[in-house]
Amino acid sequence: MTKVPFPKLLSSQIAFDIARAILDGFDKHYRLFRHASKTAKRYFEIGAWPTAQQAARERIGYYDRRVQECVHALEDEYAPEELTDAVWREVKLHYIGLLSHHKQPELAETFFNSVSCQILHREYFNNDHLFVRPTVSTEYLETEELQPTYRVYYPAADGLRFALKRIVTNFQLDAQFANLGRDIELVEARMAAQFGLEKREANQQLQVLSSLFFRNKGAYIVGKAINGPQVYPFVIPVLHNRRGQLVLDTVITDQETITILFSFTRAYFLVDMEVPSAYVQFLRSLMPRKPRSEIYTILGLQKQGKTLFYRDFLQHLKHSSDDFGIAPGIPGLVMLVFELPSFPYVFKVIKDFYPPPKETTRAQIKEKYLLVKHHDRVGRMADTLEYSNVAFPLARFSEELLAQLQRDCPSQVDIEGERIIIRHLYIERRMVPLNIFLTRAEQSGNDELVEHAIVEYGNAIKDLVAANIFPGDMLYKNFGVTRHGRVVFYDYDEIEYLTDCQFRDIPQAMNEEDEMSAEVWYPVGKHDVFPEQFESFLLGNAKIRHYFLKHHADLLTRAYWQSHKERILAGVVEDVFPYPQQIRFSNQAAAIPAVYSPSYLENLHNE
Repeated sequence: MTKVPFPKLLSSQIAFDIARAILDGFDKHYRLFRHASKTAKRYFEIGAWPTAQQAARERIGYYDRRVQECVHALEDEYAPEELTDAVWREVKLHYIGLLSHHKQPELAETFFNSVSCQILHREYFNNDHLFVRPTVSTEYLETEELQPTYRVYYPAADGLRFALKRIVTNFQLDAQFANLGRDIELVEARMAAQFGLEKREANQQLQVLSSLFFRNKGAYIVGKAINGPQVYPFVIPVLHNRRGQLVLDTVITDQETITILFSFTRAYFLVDMEVPSAYVQFLRSLMPRKPRSEIYTILGLQKQGKTLFYRDFLQHLKHSSDDFGIAPGIPGLVMLVFELPSFPYVFKVIKDFYPPPKETTRAQIKEKYLLVKHHDRVGRMADTLEYSNVAFPLARFSEELLAQLQRDCPSQVDIEGERIIIRHLYIERRMVPLNIFLTRAEQSGNDELVEHAIVEYGNAIKDLVAANIFPGDMLYKNFGVTRHGRVVFYDYDEIEYLTDCQFRDIPQAMNEEDEMSAEVWYPVGKHDVFPEQFESFLLGNAKIRHYFLKHHADLLTRAYWQSHKERILAGVVEDVFPYPQQIRFSNQAAAIPAVYSPSYLENLHNE
């Protein structure tokens, strides 16, 4: 470690060296993070989908590896008695000085907190040692590279078509377009019609983020059109056709659809960003309702997302007075779920005991949640925020919730004075459980909404199948409905890879005794699945049965599941589009089904 003279106003050379070592550890992490984003471009160009997915999964673990490297280096270099409170306070002050011209100061502060919490080996930390609030502003940070955060194009000068062509070609994708001129014309026609760009205002421009957003088999151009006082967001997906040529698949102009594209139910994007805060600020101008924490997370900066989420949560606690209570719905066998009604998230704690028929362990449940974190969630599995040793105000816990926590999760709960400490929990976006949603829709007499929910439920299962996920327990209570009306799976303790399952038909009975038996008379292996059995526990309601058989009868057949398993084993990476099929240029003639407005769905949620 190179010794650098420390500032004269501070007295500890050790403190300065530690601060420098931590920042060096973060800088290494962010170099590797950006390298992964840059290589995603090459994987996209050559269509190396399995390799790209593996690289995206590996990137999720980069942060924790670099934290551990930094912790081990500091523990090898310094004795515990050298790391006094006074020294660590100086470490923080030196670190602030080192960040004065840094391009990712908010991320570096979070990295400092992660290292500090492990070095200090305390359950609850003195705020003097950590960055509880950001100390370095990210406003107006400038890029130092040749590539600015976004580029500006002026359609009024040379026409919209020419500007759009420059936008696409400036990304310099090393792959051939099937017919770029045709695609540009389609984009131009839709944007001109929806944004009114044929009427040229004095201030007419297109602002486009300088890096492509890569995820799965797609690359996305993200920008906004400005026409006088009006601002319109847009996203242009770039895909490969069946011949391996590039196409502009559509242009997404609806804010709700763009928000779903950046949903918490999808895998993280790979984006090369020198100044991530500038990207977050730009994206917030497109999606003003989406919290900064979720935007950082979907960009692959999930640790920063966790930091901002927790700060927002603490602020919400200060300015609210309602109590935490048991979340509505059928109680789970594995998780205790509670909520704060004024806060749009739920808190999930693993129980200490699991009654039959559950056969699992705490370690296995954590592995399932980690699997989901690293897997492609295809818009159908909720991302989770995992926390340890979270302090809540004891006075805000209802008596019922407190009693249930102490009964079902005693190993996870400590009470210290006026605080209740939960040792480990998951936090997820709150959704309406599908079983409750269906009941409300039936009670309101809205058959169209029942059909919509069942169509979405089947589509959710099929999207999971395409991503090599077998949900295990497919009861409606394990799925939720988002404010956009999408059905999402959120109970992970029984999920398996589809390729690990053995899909079977129920054998024909050998005699009348077998046929009439209440018990299973044929051998069943641990991974055996009998799709025709789904009907008995999913379709007891006549109306639900009608809509399910109308749209998703294939889910009751072994052939459906087995054919997808074989495709995955053959190396096929399925297409799962994060936007409606009807807006794709190749599907413009398709009929657009009824769309339920978010406000209508929210009203139903709140009934």
